[in-house]
Parts: sequence; C-alpha cells; structure tokens
Amino acid sequence: MPGSIPTLRSFLMFKKFLAFIAAMYMAVSFAAVDVNKATPAELDGVKGIGPVISSKIVEERKKGDFKDWADLEKRVSGIKDKKSAALSDSGLTVNGATYKGAAAPAAAKKDEKTAAKAEEKKPETKPAAAAVAAAPAAAASMAKEEKKDPKAEAKMKADEAKAKKDADKKAKADEKKKKAEEAKMKADADKAAKADAKKAKSNGKADAAKPAASAAK
Repeated sequence: MPGSIPTLRSFLMFKKFLAFIAAMYMAVSFAAVDVNKATPAELDGVKGIGPVISSKIVEERKKGDFKDWADLEKRVSGIKDKKSAALSDSGLTVNGATYKGAAAPAAAKKDEKTAAKAEEKKPETKPAAAAVAAAPAAAASMAKEEKKDPKAEAKMKADEAKAKKDADKKAKADEKKKKAEEAKMKADADKAAKADAKKAKSNGKADAAKPAASAAK
C-alpha cells in the first residue's frame, strides 16, 4: 500500500497536465482573429478559411479595412450568411465583433491585440533592413546598366557602319563587273564586225578578179 501512493499521485498529476494542455488547445482554437489585423497565416488557421479566401481577404484589405460583416460579405466572394456564421464560431471577428454583432470575449480581444502588435513589430524592422541592404545593390546594378548602354550603343553603330560599308563595296564590285562584261561584249562585237568586213572585202576583190582573168584569156 505505501508503495502505491507515489503512483497515484503521479497519475493525478498526469491527469492535471492533460487537462491543462486541453484547456490551452481550446483557448488557442477559439481565440478571436480579427479580419482587419490577422496575418495570412492567422487567417489560414481559422477553420473554413483556406488559401483562396485568405488571399482574397488580404487583397481586399489593401483597399481599406472591412467595416463590418456585411462589408466583408460584399467584398469577398465565397463568404455569405452561413459561411459568416461558421467563421464567427471558429473565432473570426470584424473590428472585434462576431457575426450578428456580438462582441468578442475580452480575453480573446486582449490576446488578439497582443498578437497583432507582435506581428506589426516584426515586419517593420525586417523589410526596412532588407530595403536598406538592397538599396546599394540596386544602385550598383543601375550604374552597371548605365555603363553597359554606351558600349552597346557604340557597338551597334559600328556594326551598322560596317554593314553599310560592306554593302557599298559589294555594290561597287558588282557595278565594275557589269561594266567589264559590257566592255568585253562590245569589244567582241567590234572584233567580229571587223572580221566580217575584212572577209567581205576579200570576197569582193576575188569576185572582181575573176572577170578580168576571163577577159585576158
């Protein structure tokens, strides 16, 4: 019997521990998540909101906060009466109000404000630091591009000038070749004409000599 007392105490402590874990889980599961302040991850954590609806909420929220549940239903497709009631039961609020205008529990609102402040503080420093770190790199990249442009432009002009020069050279060569061929053809024609004239002259002399030879006989 004395040995069983520690075991009983351990069992009771274990049960208390389980009860505490269950209570914490319930508190987290039903903690209010305000649609105007929640991060995309917090919105995804609400039962009934998937990545599609979450992205729609975030995009619409950039245009301005949701005034109430009616405004949310009007601007986000896929959220109507039944869906709004289910999301409200899962812990979603609009400006701290549950669906049908019931106020969110004070403790839940406090937790939500604390989480919202923590989330607001995190992105303020990191993006700023990232922007500061990225600025020199961006400036260097722009300067590099500016340096590249004059060289590229000069190369393009040089290529254009070379192409024009080659085209002019080819055109002159073609013209010279054409003139040479024409001159050769003319020379050949003149040569042939002279040969024909000489031949005709020779034939004429021969024909004139024949009658003279016949008369001499």
